[in-house]
Amino acid sequence: MLPFMHMLRRAGLVKRILATRRQYSSRFGYEHSRCLVFSNFGQPEKVLKLHSYSIPPPYDDIINVRFIASPINPADINQIEGVYPEKPEFTLGLGTGEKSAVPGNEGLVEIVSCGSRVNPSIRPGQWAIMSGPNFGTWRTYAQAKESNLIIIPDREGISPLQAATVSVNPSTAYCMLKYFAGLGSGDYFIQNAANSGVGRSAIQIGRLWGFKSINIVRDRPDIDRLKEELRLLGGTEVITETEAKDRRYMAKITEGRSIKLALNCVGGESATNLARILGHNGHLITYGAMSKSPFSVPASALIFKNIHCHGFWISAWSKRNEAAKSQMIRDILSWVRDGEFTDIPYEITKWSGDTELETLMEPVKRGISEYSGRKGIFLMDED
Repeated sequence: MLPFMHMLRRAGLVKRILATRRQYSSRFGYEHSRCLVFSNFGQPEKVLKLHSYSIPPPYDDIINVRFIASPINPADINQIEGVYPEKPEFTLGLGTGEKSAVPGNEGLVEIVSCGSRVNPSIRPGQWAIMSGPNFGTWRTYAQAKESNLIIIPDREGISPLQAATVSVNPSTAYCMLKYFAGLGSGDYFIQNAANSGVGRSAIQIGRLWGFKSINIVRDRPDIDRLKEELRLLGGTEVITETEAKDRRYMAKITEGRSIKLALNCVGGESATNLARILGHNGHLITYGAMSKSPFSVPASALIFKNIHCHGFWISAWSKRNEAAKSQMIRDILSWVRDGEFTDIPYEITKWSGDTELETLMEPVKRGISEYSGRKGIFLMDED
């Protein structure tokens, strides 16, 4: 035995054997991943299929991860339809008969096992979220690299659903409030779709930073309940779209207040009204177009009030600002941990080893929109 080990050492094989030990540390060996896939763009109910494939133990810089929760965002639906600017990679690596992609851009994973060249600070059991879009999060297991993940160093006091939904809606609100208009304590911003995921996040982050907000929501039978709900989150004023169109009413609401920032998720007439309400040198930020209608900016607002119009896309910002994104995630999760940031309403679909395609398709077909104020989430059961 000893001469044999001596020969291995001379050949440098002992070091290589020890180095590869970490890569086979998976508790499951070859993980069995179930995923939604599509091979062509189109309506989700027509192109999505349920597929299973095996994932080998990790090697070198590969990390095996288990998905815990994967949100369903409007952008994910748009991506399946082929109308979203970010296009996923279609590959044969999933074991499908034709090149396919896994939808989903946002998700929470648990580290299962790591290859031998993965940073030792990344360990099994840690939580992580996706660092950028196009990873394909509507599945139960996957292989990733360190660059695909933002590790959550402290998960105490944070639920899986809170962690899974931090990187799109709260992050979008955070960036728009921080990087445009130079808002200070006591300054006002106004927004439509205020009961959406981004809208609720903006109300709460604004409150934490000392900003005041005018929040516009669609007219509905339970409007009094919704108004009270958003006021409890920190909304200064909550009004309906009908009220926002009434210039006399809005003159009273904005009297003595210069509105520096407007957040537009709707487009159409609603966005035009925001432009009219903005104060001198105000900024109109468009991050969505739920009405699918273009909007016009009054010439008087451009000429006499010098308002500025911008677009914001969290995916593009994240690619350019990796360090800032990591700090932003830490900020938001610290508010969650301290109980200062409240969850948005969820609609959960359980995903286990025997969940059928029809069940998974229900929230996708609904295409749960920002209008609904409820975020659809796949919640994975560990088999």
